[in-house]
Amino acid sequence: MSGENCFEILDKIFVAKNPKPIEEIKGYTIKYGNIIENNEIIDEVLVSYFKAPKSYTAENMCEINSHGGNIIEKRILEICLKNGAKLAEPGEFTKRAFLNGRIDLLQAESVIDVINAKSEREAKSGMKQLEGFLSKEIKEIKEKIMNVMVNVDVAIDYPEYDVDDVTNSEISTMLNEVEQKLTKLEKSFDSGKIIKEGIKTAIIGKPNAGKSSLLNAILKEDRAIVTEIEGTTRDTIEEFVNINGVPLKLIDTAGIRDAKDEVEKIGISKSREIAKEADLVIAIFDSSKELSKEDMEILEIAKNKKSIIILNKMDLETKVDENNEKIKDANSKVIKMSALKKEGIEELYNEISNLFSLNEINLDNEVLITNIRHKDLISKAIKDVKKAKETLDKKMPLDIIAIFMKDILEDLAEITGEEVTEDIIDEIFSKFCLGK
Repeated sequence: MSGENCFEILDKIFVAKNPKPIEEIKGYTIKYGNIIENNEIIDEVLVSYFKAPKSYTAENMCEINSHGGNIIEKRILEICLKNGAKLAEPGEFTKRAFLNGRIDLLQAESVIDVINAKSEREAKSGMKQLEGFLSKEIKEIKEKIMNVMVNVDVAIDYPEYDVDDVTNSEISTMLNEVEQKLTKLEKSFDSGKIIKEGIKTAIIGKPNAGKSSLLNAILKEDRAIVTEIEGTTRDTIEEFVNINGVPLKLIDTAGIRDAKDEVEKIGISKSREIAKEADLVIAIFDSSKELSKEDMEILEIAKNKKSIIILNKMDLETKVDENNEKIKDANSKVIKMSALKKEGIEELYNEISNLFSLNEINLDNEVLITNIRHKDLISKAIKDVKKAKETLDKKMPLDIIAIFMKDILEDLAEITGEEVTEDIIDEIFSKFCLGK
């Protein structure tokens, strides 16, 4: 429970073995006792006390640690509600921490990133933002602008002093530095998006080329049905696997061929659509058979995307290899493999790492933008920087330049939550689960 009256509610339902007035109980302490209702002991519990402002929400807080189990927990919750507590909204505890000034909006959003992390790198990126690394970067950029704004305001308010040339020089230097820093942050979104969302990877090929065998080999389990019957996979199968700490979203698609029935036709249409939207296409071919017209279509899809070509079934007699003109024309990395025998998987991992420069993403020394809201606002700030520079080049009055400088500050303030609408705040915290 969190809020001004949480200790009053607790006092009605909790009897400590060594009772003390709340004024004498220090924050960051735990007391042992019982939750009671109508003099009946409901459970033996430990209660943690956190006193404002030294708590997660910066309010008075307590945590009741029970023995667990749905029945006991539900009963304790009901007793709390009967005695004046009310259920939290999604993300309400983190929202209170933000509204009470303990964390900024950037840090609040990073809480959900840490909770939803699908890889160690994503969790580490979320923790860096929670610790305030990106907030600090944004603050430093704002301070650069504010330091110059002071002189701009003086020049506007006291035009009799001839400081325009000095001020213009200061503005120009500052805008160049700010643009450079913001552009670096904007570009980091390419890596940040991979860290957060993973690499959407479509496995495409003809029926029985080995798509499902490849998926099973990567996952190290029989996730997809593998038979000699063509057209077994009629819908997509999606799974996540980690490569170098980055989630790879694998999508096994229906084999591309002339469909035999309406259901298979829908599956094949979906395969083509997924391949177009994917970050990476793994095009797999049966190397024991000559290339067909369907293989030509698959090569054409791979040619226009980041792609890797797999020549599968290399344990059989080969009729197609990396020297085939059509394969070479696709301009993709070629890997020989036997998916059924799980041979060539490591080479595939290494090539994906190289293709997306995964080894170059350094979370220790870099601040990455992983949130599209932050990226859009940084892009907007860069546009306002460019407008300010154009205005400066045209030797327009300082008060006009100051408008764009203030716009930059507002863009950055919206990222950290200093200037943000209630609707945006509600939308952000609606994505949280209860109790966070």
